[in-house]
Amino acid sequence: MEKDKPLLKVENVGIRFGGLRAVSDVNIELYPGEMAGLIGPNGAGKTTFFNMLTGVYVPTEGQIVLNGKKLNNLPPYKITRNGISRTFQNIRLFGELSVIDNVKVAYHSQAKHTLFSSIFRLPPHFAGEREMEEKATEFLKIFSLDRFKHEKAKNLPYGQQRRLEIARALAANPKLLLLDEPAAGMNPHETRELMNLIAFIRERFDLTVLLIEHDMPLVMGVCERIFVLDHGQLIAEGSPAEIKNNPKVIEAYLGEEVS
Repeated sequence: MEKDKPLLKVENVGIRFGGLRAVSDVNIELYPGEMAGLIGPNGAGKTTFFNMLTGVYVPTEGQIVLNGKKLNNLPPYKITRNGISRTFQNIRLFGELSVIDNVKVAYHSQAKHTLFSSIFRLPPHFAGEREMEEKATEFLKIFSLDRFKHEKAKNLPYGQQRRLEIARALAANPKLLLLDEPAAGMNPHETRELMNLIAFIRERFDLTVLLIEHDMPLVMGVCERIFVLDHGQLIAEGSPAEIKNNPKVIEAYLGEEVS
């Protein structure tokens, strides 16, 4: 992948819900290996934007291109296979499944064995299941969750559930990882650990990362570039230092300077 060419190119993207224009004329480019943030007031359209990137919503205008391929109108599972994975603002684990099975779910999008071999329990099915088990266990070790592999996901403490959700997203082998408010509900210690984890996974997995977050110290601490949405429109883009003192950003945050 060429580092000087955009991995993600969002051109004039918008969406309407009836007469309401939720997002309008957004243009964003992300480059391979970049760590970027998407911020803005509640209701600014940030999660709606993520939903368009992942196929939950279909844009009513503009186009979304990942690694040269147009993603408009593709269903979410095909967008995942093309290289975009995400976490959610509200944790969406399979609570009754074990920790390791939550990660294995993501590997099924890359399974090499066929439905036929699984139905009839042929050797390729068992080989594929062993491979997924091994890969999932390695992922859990990276996130220090391997000792909980057979626990139900719902029994993990909140911070570890967040780690598990990120591990599951990474197991889909994305080129672009979208994190929707990963620090929501975390205490200061957990947030510091999360900052280190995000920086680590970007380097370890050679990822491009775009995160939505209201915790400004986290955003300013890990992001190289920040985009700001307000009322569905992109009002600013720049480095943390530029965004911190941008008059439009300060106004959008009710007069409180981003710090």
